[in-house]
Amino acid sequence: MCAFRTLDQVDLKGRRVLLRVDFNVPMQNGAVADATRIERAAPTIAEIADKGGKVILLSHLGRPQGPDPKQSLEPVVDAVSRILARPVGFAPDCIGPKAEAAVRSLQEGDILCLENTRFHRGEEKNDPAFVTALAKLGDIWVNDAFSAAHRAHASTEGLGHRLPAYAGRAMQAEIEALESALEAPQHPVAAIVGGAKISTKLAMLGNLVGKVDILVVGGGMANTFLAAEGKPVGRSLAEHDRVATAREIMDRAAAEGCEMVLPVDAVVAQEFAAHAPSRVVSVDAVGDRDLILDIGPRSVEHAVSVLARAKTLVWNGPLGAFEAEPFDTGTIEVAEAAAELTDAGKLVSVAGGGDTVAALNAAGVAERFSYVSTAGGAFLEWLEGKTLPGVEVLKVVCSTNSTRAE
Repeated sequence: MCAFRTLDQVDLKGRRVLLRVDFNVPMQNGAVADATRIERAAPTIAEIADKGGKVILLSHLGRPQGPDPKQSLEPVVDAVSRILARPVGFAPDCIGPKAEAAVRSLQEGDILCLENTRFHRGEEKNDPAFVTALAKLGDIWVNDAFSAAHRAHASTEGLGHRLPAYAGRAMQAEIEALESALEAPQHPVAAIVGGAKISTKLAMLGNLVGKVDILVVGGGMANTFLAAEGKPVGRSLAEHDRVATAREIMDRAAAEGCEMVLPVDAVVAQEFAAHAPSRVVSVDAVGDRDLILDIGPRSVEHAVSVLARAKTLVWNGPLGAFEAEPFDTGTIEVAEAAAELTDAGKLVSVAGGGDTVAALNAAGVAERFSYVSTAGGAFLEWLEGKTLPGVEVLKVVCSTNSTRAE
C-alpha cells in the first residue's frame, strides 16, 4: 500500500488551488442531465473555499477535436453553482491571458471554472508546454477526479509533477475504499463478476483469481464457463470461441486456491422481453431453444451463503438481464443480501461499473453499500490490477503487502 497526500496536510488559505474534477456529465438540451459527479466533487470544492483557498476548477467534457461551443463547460457552471449554493465564475479558456486575468481577480473563497481542458490538444498528449501553462495558474494541485485517473493527461497527471499534489475528498474516499477491498482487505474476500462477455473482462478475471478467495460468476459470461464444463446453454449469449480461455481461468483459480462459484440453476425463456414466459431449470437441463437470462433460486442461495462467510465484497456486473423483469430477481436478491450484511457491519462491500451502479440503484441498495464507484473505466482498470497514473502521482510512501490470507 502507498500513502498519499490529502487536504489534511496543506494550508489552503490564500492559495490558488487547481482542482481537477470530473464534470464530464451527460447534457440534454443545454443542461446537465445527471449531476452525480458534480455532487461528489461538491464537498471538496466547498472545503477548499471555506478554508480560504481560491478554487480553480479544471475538467474536460466529451472528446472535442478543438474548441467546440457544444462541449463548453459554461452550461455546467449553472449546475455547479446550484449544487454548491454559491456563485461560480467562468473563464472562456483554461490557459492564456483570459484564464490568467480571471485567476488574478479571485479573492479568498472564490470559485472559478475554466473552459474545457480538451479544447487544447496538449491536454491528452500531456504536453509539457501545456502543463506549464496550467501550472502557472496555481500554487497547488488537487486531484478529485478518480474517474479520469487512468489517463495520464496534463490536468490529471502532468500537474502532479509541477505543483505540490494532493487528493481531494472524493479521490481520497475512492482510493481508501478500493485499497480496503483488494490491497489490504479483511479475508475471506469475495468477488462477484457479471456482465455479458468474458472477452471484455479477461484482465479483470486474471487479476481477481490471484487476489480473492471466492469468485462468483454470473450474467452472460457465466454461460461461457458453463459451456466449458460441457453444460448445455441453448441459444444463450455465450462466447464459444472463448471456451478454452474459460477453462484456463478455472484451472488458474484452482491452482491459486480461489473458489469459483458458477450457477447451478437458471431462469430461461424463449425470448428476451419483459415478463416473457419463463421457467427455472438445472444448468444440466437447458433446452436447445432456451435463453439463460438469470441465475435461479438455488444459485441465489449459494451466492448469498458465500457472502455470509465473506468479510469483503467486490462487485462488478449484474448476475442476469436485470433490465427486464423477471430477469432482475437474482441480481436484486443477492444485492439485498449484501446490503443487509453491510448494514450489520459484517461485510465491506465495494461495487462499480456502469451496469453495476444501475443494477444496485434498481435494487434500491446502492446507498447501503460501503462504497459504490461511478468511475467507470478507472474502476475497471483498478480491478484489472493496472497502475492509475492520476493516483500514482499522489503517492508518497510505498510498502508491499500480501494479497491473500495465509
